[in-house]
Amino acid sequence: MLAFILRRLVQSVAVLLVVGLVSFFLFRYVGDPINGMVGQDTPASEREALKQKLGLNDPAPVQFLHFIGNAAQGWFGLSYRTSEPVNRMILERLPATLELSLCAALFALLIGLPMGVYTGLYPRHWSSRALQAVSLLGVSLPTFVIGILLILVFSVMLRWLPSFGRGETVNIGWWSTGFLRWKGIEALIMPAITLGLFQLTLIMRLVRSEMLEVMRTDYIKFARARGLTNRAINFGHALKNTLVPVITITGLQLGSIIAFSVVTETVFAWPGVGQLFIQSVQFVDIPVMAAYLMLIGLLFVLINLAVDLLYFAVDPRLRGGGLARSGGH
Repeated sequence: MLAFILRRLVQSVAVLLVVGLVSFFLFRYVGDPINGMVGQDTPASEREALKQKLGLNDPAPVQFLHFIGNAAQGWFGLSYRTSEPVNRMILERLPATLELSLCAALFALLIGLPMGVYTGLYPRHWSSRALQAVSLLGVSLPTFVIGILLILVFSVMLRWLPSFGRGETVNIGWWSTGFLRWKGIEALIMPAITLGLFQLTLIMRLVRSEMLEVMRTDYIKFARARGLTNRAINFGHALKNTLVPVITITGLQLGSIIAFSVVTETVFAWPGVGQLFIQSVQFVDIPVMAAYLMLIGLLFVLINLAVDLLYFAVDPRLRGGGLARSGGH
């Protein structure tokens, strides 16, 4: 177990270094950040002095080493656009993105899992076919189209929900939450549905296919022969074995929800780190863009590590294989 964890940690550090390398050199050539910081009439000497102050004249390897060293200490410099510390800008917006991603993930899991189980147990029922047909919308329609349609129906036509913003929030220390205000909950409904709809259909289809495969296995037939009830067979045997791959996919999709919240936050003017990233791209704010990608990379690495450990704990075949290998040495 310890060797497994150490191996995963080493791999995680290597992945973060690659993400840092890609983000640094990718944004190095997206434009000249000096143009967004000074006016058109600024003399060339002042431009050159500002470049020297920001370290933009240093060789690329030197800049990368400075970037990695500062990132390891949790420091990503100052924003080229606002001159604020990048850490503070991200921390101010991180609660909004995490709350939106959490609600979207819960929406996808709590609805997608029962739908997948039902369509897997009754694949030929008309309602199962209807659910599968509806699920195609979640896979086919782009996220921004779903968001715009929800705004049109529930904000413009019915006037039930707000079309933009986060609503009322409450500060608990440095964390701002909308869960404690009804206006905040109302503002969260449509963005969470928009962000989680694709993941819902993915989970539903995965659970359905796994249930169909598990229900055809020999041990399910033996369970029926023993006279077990349908409830015991479906939920005590079939669903339990179906959840092993679902845990893996759900964990990975949580990282995807956080990463792909950029589009949803832009459509609903949600004040999260995704919207901050889009604004930074417009102004070539390299420190913010690089910090965002490093944050997403870190979240993916942590989620993958947690999923690997959970998978290792749930699946006894991995533990047996690890023990067998260690015994062979």
